[in-house]
Amino acid sequence: MTTEERYARTIGYFERNNPDPRTELHYGTPFQLLVATMLSAQCTDKRVNESTPPLFEAYPTAASMAGADFETLFPFIKSISYPNSKTRHLLEMSRMLVEEFGGEVPSDIDSLTRLPGVGRKTASVVLSIVYNQPYMAVDTHVFRVSHRLGLSEGKTPDAVQADLHAHISEDIRPRAHHWLILHGRYMCTASRPKCQDCPLSSWCLYLEKQKGKE
Repeated sequence: MTTEERYARTIGYFERNNPDPRTELHYGTPFQLLVATMLSAQCTDKRVNESTPPLFEAYPTAASMAGADFETLFPFIKSISYPNSKTRHLLEMSRMLVEEFGGEVPSDIDSLTRLPGVGRKTASVVLSIVYNQPYMAVDTHVFRVSHRLGLSEGKTPDAVQADLHAHISEDIRPRAHHWLILHGRYMCTASRPKCQDCPLSSWCLYLEKQKGKE
């Protein structure tokens, strides 16, 4: 099976069975999505969603968060992974948003990645969800699923993103990002993937290799 056929089958399945996927992060504004996405690094969406309601109530905007300090912000996210560095990044990010962008989340990747604590993955998430721009963020789930299905052999997230962008049309990318994340989160898990239940198993390289070891 060619790489193009793998993409066609994978996209075709998800378009038929999950035509309107959504992020599982809870948010009400672009700023809140940016905050939630920053907090989700090496942390589960469930944990982030448990922490953000009181955080967003206390600091609903960039301006309000920019006026906070470490001691007042830290308690809201202390249960999230790497709370010290994330608290500092949120404060620095909010202040830059206020000082340079009028408190609004920018809509281009160069500006977003200038913000403290915002890498290409976080920026891609915000751009695809808020602004419907053709970016596919590559987290651990997307990286793993792309390799197992034979969609990419890239050694880095940037390399995998380049492969996905080369084969997935711009209009589909915002949805495809969620398809691969959700598939990796609930079906193609890192340990004990549910291969026996997977609707994509007939063209999965990972399963093919596992059978070859038996």
